[in-house]
Amino acid sequence: MKYVFPATSNSLESPVWTGHGFKVGDEILPILSYEASASGWTDDLTTFHEDIAGNRHFIDNASRAHALSQIKKYSSNKSSVILDIGCSSGFLIEKVELELPDSFVIGADVVLGPLSKLAAKKPAIPLLHFDLTRCPLPDNSIDVVVLLNVLEHIEDDRLAVQHIYRILKPGGVAVIEVPANPKLYGVYDELLMHFRRYRLHDLRRLFSNEGFTVLKQSYLGFFIYPGFYLVKQLQKLKQSKTKRDDIPAIVSQNITSTSDNYLFKSLMKLELWLGSKLSYPFGIRCLLTCKK
Repeated sequence: MKYVFPATSNSLESPVWTGHGFKVGDEILPILSYEASASGWTDDLTTFHEDIAGNRHFIDNASRAHALSQIKKYSSNKSSVILDIGCSSGFLIEKVELELPDSFVIGADVVLGPLSKLAAKKPAIPLLHFDLTRCPLPDNSIDVVVLLNVLEHIEDDRLAVQHIYRILKPGGVAVIEVPANPKLYGVYDELLMHFRRYRLHDLRRLFSNEGFTVLKQSYLGFFIYPGFYLVKQLQKLKQSKTKRDDIPAIVSQNITSTSDNYLFKSLMKLELWLGSKLSYPFGIRCLLTCKK
């Protein structure tokens, strides 16, 4: 599929996707890098998260399964241009490649390190390095935009949503996931540089105010929310006595202790099945699917 990528600041010539890299003049580049400012994420945080969770954690796997189900349900074009913003190590991209082989998937991230590793692993996937609040992509050029746990890292989330709306084609779909409940903001959020956690009605309003029509809203992690809430409250009680240097170890222990839990994986499968028929009233993460 042909997609017109905009020129970078280093070249006036429009790059051409060859199928295995971007041709810019006489060069073949594995990644198109646009201007990107400091953000609420770093290469080190990617490494930290991948080392302790990778593609094994039950909640992240459920997150990607839900996103894929929303793309299949609401995107009518089999050869859709799908943009995965915050693609990191490309776990969702791999699922899209496998289950939607006719689509044209593009990966994007604000940090360069994970993209460099992904480019070596997936040379046939076009990868873009940019800041969503300075999105270089042209108007009305994308069929589906996916942001899984990205907006909470962006200080000006309203500007980010405006760019999502701008680059989507009329009828295009945005699949969004963010951490839920501001009252649960704690050491995990601080470590991962979250600007906020969201209320679902605030997330809906954020997108509706920019012109989106909401197709589906719900939560992820409904069945495990009581235990999650209890752990968060205990962490808050201990937070004043917790040394900052100890926070990564605490977060790592919490994630690894549940990562590959069979019971939790089974509960998430049941939750996703029921969630295709209903919406949950609360959970660990807010889910929103909307249309331009």
